Amino acid sequence: MNSAAERGPTALRSLPWRRALAWLAFMGPFFFASYGFANWMAAQRHVIASVHFAWERWIPFLPWTIIPYWSIDLLYAISFLAWRSREDVDRHGLRLLTAQLISVAAFLAFPLHFAFQRPPSDGLPGAMFDALAALDQPYNQAPALHISLLVILWVRFAPLLRGAAGWLGHLWLGAIGVSVLTTYQHHFIDVPTGALVGFLCLWLWPDGGPLSLRGWSITDDLRRRQLAAGYGLGALLLALIAIALGGAALWLLWGTVALALVSLAYLALGPEAFQKKDGRHSVAAAMLLAPYTLGAWVNSRLWTRGRHPADEVADGVSIGRMPTAGEARGLRCAALVDLCAELPAPLGDWYYFELPRLDLVVPSVADLRSAAQHITAARSHGEVLVCCALGYGRSAAAAAAWMIVSGRSRPDAAIAEVTAARPGVVLGPLLRERLMQLQHETRS
Repeated sequence: MNSAAERGPTALRSLPWRRALAWLAFMGPFFFASYGFANWMAAQRHVIASVHFAWERWIPFLPWTIIPYWSIDLLYAISFLAWRSREDVDRHGLRLLTAQLISVAAFLAFPLHFAFQRPPSDGLPGAMFDALAALDQPYNQAPALHISLLVILWVRFAPLLRGAAGWLGHLWLGAIGVSVLTTYQHHFIDVPTGALVGFLCLWLWPDGGPLSLRGWSITDDLRRRQLAAGYGLGALLLALIAIALGGAALWLLWGTVALALVSLAYLALGPEAFQKKDGRHSVAAAMLLAPYTLGAWVNSRLWTRGRHPADEVADGVSIGRMPTAGEARGLRCAALVDLCAELPAPLGDWYYFELPRLDLVVPSVADLRSAAQHITAARSHGEVLVCCALGYGRSAAAAAAWMIVSGRSRPDAAIAEVTAARPGVVLGPLLRERLMQLQHETRS
C-alpha cells in the first residue's frame, strides 16, 4: 500500500494544472477586452440613463471596502486551480465565460450610468480607486458582473470553508457582495440581476452529471405543450407588470425567470430541469425556481388542507402529499418514494427512492413500470409512503402501477382501490390505457 507521502506527489501531478492555466490565460484578456469594449461603447453614446431608488442615497460610501471589492480578482484566478478534473475546470471556465457573455450583451443592449458622485478618498483606498478608474467607467451596471462572478466563486469555495476560518471566508465573500454598493460602483437593481445571471450559469453548467440543455427535445405530448404555453404566458405577464410598474414590482422579474424555466421543463427539458438529486435541488435550481417552488408548496397545502397527509392503499403502501419531516415520522414510514420534481423531500432516517416527474402529466408506460419497481424495492424495508405534491396524481398512478406489476390487481380494480383509499385522486382515461398496456407487457 502506498504511503500518504507517496500518494501526495502523484495526486498533485494528476491535477489539471495546464488546463486551468490555459483557461486563465484566455479568460483574463477576454474579461478586460470585452468589459472594456462595453464601457467604451457606452461612453461613445454618452449614456446617462440610470435605474436606482431614492433610498440608495442613504447607502454610506465606505472607502476601505475597495479592498474586498478588488480581492475578487485574486479569487477569480485561484478558482481555476481548485479543481481535480479537466471536466470540472472546463465547466467552471464555461460558467465564467457565460456570465461574461450575458453581462456584456446586456451592457451593450441596455447601457446604464451610475447616478451618484463618488466622494474623494485618500491613502491606500484612494490609490486603489485611482487604479480602478483607469480600467473602469461609471457604466456596465445591470446585471452586476461582479455579483455574477461572486455567486459562481462562492458556490465553488463554499465546500472548502469549514470551521472558524470558514466563517471568516464567508464573511469576506459577503463583504465583496456588499462592496459593490459601498464603493459606489453599482446601484441596488444590479445586485439581484447579477445574482440571477450567476445562478443561471451554475444551472447551465452543473457540477457533474448531464448538462441542463443536453436533453433538449421538443415534446410531442399535447398536455405538456399546453402547460408550457401556460407557464410561458405567466412569465410574460409578470415581466410586463414588472416593467410597467417599476420600483418594488421589479422583483416580479424573479418570478418571470422561474416560470420561464418551468415552461422550458414542460416544453423540452423534462424533470431534469429541476436538477433534483437525493431529494434536494441544486443550489442554482433552488434559487432560480424559488418563487415557483414556494407557490407549489403553498398550493399543495391549500388543496390538502383538512385532509390526511397520506392514506394506505394496500400492504403497507400509502400515497400522499410531499410530507414535512415531522409528518413522515408521524406516518412511521420506513421508506419514501418521491415522484415530485418541483418540491424538495424531507430529510430523515428512512430509505429514500426518487423518480422525479412533472406535475399534471400522464406518465408513460416506462415511467409507470419504473415507479412500480421503486415501490417494490422500497417495500422490502417496511412501510412505504409514495408521495407527490398533493398525493392525487403521480403517487396514485404509481401505486396503481405497483398493484398491477405485483399481480395484486387488474387495471380497473387498481384504479378503484386507489381512488377509494384517497378521495380526490384523479386517474383519467389515458392513464387507464397505459395501465392496460403495462399489464399486457407485464404478462408477456
